[in-house]
Amino acid sequence: MQQIIESHRLILRPFSLADAKHVAELAGDKQISEMTANIPYPYSISDAENWIRTHETLFLSGKGVVYAIVLKATSEVIGAISFPKLENGLGILGYWLGVPYWGSGYATEASKSLISFSKEHYGLTKLQVMHLVGNERSKSVIKKLGIKYVGDQVNRMQGKEREVSVYMSEV
Repeated sequence: MQQIIESHRLILRPFSLADAKHVAELAGDKQISEMTANIPYPYSISDAENWIRTHETLFLSGKGVVYAIVLKATSEVIGAISFPKLENGLGILGYWLGVPYWGSGYATEASKSLISFSKEHYGLTKLQVMHLVGNERSKSVIKKLGIKYVGDQVNRMQGKEREVSVYMSEV
């Protein structure tokens, strides 16, 4: 069973289907789609439900994990943080936050918590993270995490070629 992780202001917990409507509202903002690799626009409640349904299988396979980022003070889901791929000690970190929650340090706090937990519980030894070139907010989070810049590459996402900056570090 996927464990809950707590930090100073946040709780990281598994998503439930009851979160789908709110996830669709947050992830359905065009700014989220423009800055992420695989959140389409528009993003519907059924998209959110289908995505949430994949989480348990991913976790049970031992090849990844997805958490809802929840504010401790209000129990409100504000985004997601994950290792959509976690194999042989390598975790590829991914995250998104609803636009109203940008600039408050939540992505950094959630990332640090998941990384620390994953070292102890999931055998994480190496970390990779990417952001779309031009996503300065994500670049700032990665810089605060101290992950080393490796270079830029072109990835195919959402049906088009997009340039991403790649970072990798031992943890």
